[in-house]
Amino acid sequence: MKNALIAMLVISFAIGCQKVPITGRKQLKLVPNEQLLPLSFTNYKGVLDTSQVVRGTSDAEMIRRVGNRLRQAMEQYLNANNLGNRLAGFQWEFNLIQSPQVNAWCMPGGKVAFYTGILPYTQNEAGAAAVMGHEISHAIAEHGNERMSEGLLANGLIQGGQIVAGTAARSTGNQVNSILLQAVGAALPIGYQVGRALPHSRKQESEADHLGVIFMAMAGYNPQEAVTFWGRMAKAGGGQKPPEFLSTHPSDERRIKDLQALMPEAMKYYKR
Repeated sequence: MKNALIAMLVISFAIGCQKVPITGRKQLKLVPNEQLLPLSFTNYKGVLDTSQVVRGTSDAEMIRRVGNRLRQAMEQYLNANNLGNRLAGFQWEFNLIQSPQVNAWCMPGGKVAFYTGILPYTQNEAGAAAVMGHEISHAIAEHGNERMSEGLLANGLIQGGQIVAGTAARSTGNQVNSILLQAVGAALPIGYQVGRALPHSRKQESEADHLGVIFMAMAGYNPQEAVTFWGRMAKAGGGQKPPEFLSTHPSDERRIKDLQALMPEAMKYYKR
């Protein structure tokens, strides 16, 4: 049994490794999109059904315009580099939600939510593109799938094996959803959180920053606006923040410094 389990894990890593576009970082992907994306779409619909979605306003139209410009730039880049298969099954949506939350996110499969509470900080269309580019890049880089895959292995090797063997596909939707929720960190031991999950999440945040400024430049938005936006966020944050070691995001200072270092690369793609 032990040998069979080890063999299954070897197969898991052999068939589950891929590279992130642009950065080339190797990542683990064990959860098929055929399982992940329907769950994502269902959860996204649930958010929309229980939220006040803003429609028909200039802000709502701006969010859709920014999203579609970024989508087109990303699709063009991925297709030109034989990476278009990463978009298989994507069903893009860009919705503005009335809420004081200073937040935005993108679920696997291209489902974007932008909250009105962040608009005072984006201030303009290029600022919105900086945020949108970052969030969409999480989906393009399949960070959610990566965290789920690693979480499955951390929570039990048999669960990881089930994903590879396909037995999870025969489980009920609730069972699969429970596995995936656990995989993203709902019940991970603190040693894993600090030693692996948090540093990896910070790496993913920095990677999304990297991809985001490249894609916003490709879409015709000045990538320097990303530095300006995060500068505004840093000033507005105030108060006590957890040390970077115990945070899933880079510190404001590190993020801004890293973005500034990326500007020469990003500006090569920016056409005024």
